[in-house]
Amino acid sequence: MLKQKFPLLILVFFITVLFVQSQNKKKIFRDSIDNALDLSDFLINHKGVLPIVIPITEPAVGYGAALGAIHFIPKKDINHRPDMVVAFGGLTSNQTWLAGGGYIGYWKNDRIRYRGIAGYANVNLTYYAFGSLPIDFNMKSFLFLQQANFRISESDFFIGGKYQLSKISIPIFDNGNIPGVDPFDFELWNSGLSLITEYDNLNNFLSPTKGVRINLSYDQNLELLGSSRNWGRINFFTHMYLPVNEKWIPAFRVDTQLATGDVPFYAEPFVSLRGVPALRYQGELTMLVETEQLYNITSRWGILGFTGIGAAFDSIENMKSDEIVWNAGAGVRYLIARAYGLKMGFDVARGPEDWAFYVTVGTSWMK
Repeated sequence: MLKQKFPLLILVFFITVLFVQSQNKKKIFRDSIDNALDLSDFLINHKGVLPIVIPITEPAVGYGAALGAIHFIPKKDINHRPDMVVAFGGLTSNQTWLAGGGYIGYWKNDRIRYRGIAGYANVNLTYYAFGSLPIDFNMKSFLFLQQANFRISESDFFIGGKYQLSKISIPIFDNGNIPGVDPFDFELWNSGLSLITEYDNLNNFLSPTKGVRINLSYDQNLELLGSSRNWGRINFFTHMYLPVNEKWIPAFRVDTQLATGDVPFYAEPFVSLRGVPALRYQGELTMLVETEQLYNITSRWGILGFTGIGAAFDSIENMKSDEIVWNAGAGVRYLIARAYGLKMGFDVARGPEDWAFYVTVGTSWMK
């Protein structure tokens, strides 16, 4: 199906860029340096909102579209990270829909990094029991999240915490009950705290081209805080951008997750790669590596290629995986807001089973 829609999606992307470029003769949408289409002045000096229309081609939920808006709140020093107010909503062909919003703040000269999110989703997914038996189910989820990281002295090290509350309801099973799944999973409150440690010296938080980000966190849901059961997860990831020169920017990603305690089936870690359906490859432990190679053709336009491998393991005691998961693909990037270093573009990815198309705002590894 993607093969049929891919030319149309490419056409829509380029027509949108060219239309805006041809219609906006005012300097508000032009860069003073190269006279190219640029939203920096609009976002900074005119309190503009960046509209986003993203086709959804996530194999797990089907085709659809997400509508979003980002309002940047610039600081007095343009070199400091702006705060952002985000609103979003989306609908897909399998009747999955979601809506929500959030605030991302960088306070006290980036000594405090805050994130607050609230949203609701009605998601239709497929759970692969015993690794291969597909069973369709519906999940209704409410999420409330509050997170703050604090810089340690003048270093690039941070320590912080997170509180996350979610309500999960699973009322519909197209194929009956799920074998091996506790019916108690069908109606759960999850309420827990997280401890976060991080090192971050990336040169840009939206579309980085140099530096390293290393994150290690532990999430623990507690009955003491209102959770229906005690369970947790250890998360580790690192993103590395190692430029060879101004044109060639190699990047690498390592990601692993380990579940602990009595984990609901939908919360088990899964291999997260472009082109691989969500929840398709799950286990107590997941590990993956991915590389992305960006080549800047001009100061505005760049092309990239990416590939990765990953695996899900049934348990940490039995490091056995039924299948090594892979992805490969290519994409295009355009520097849409030079003052923020923000790039937009699209990726086409192939996984073990199908193709997928993604529109990206900033890094595709945003976390």
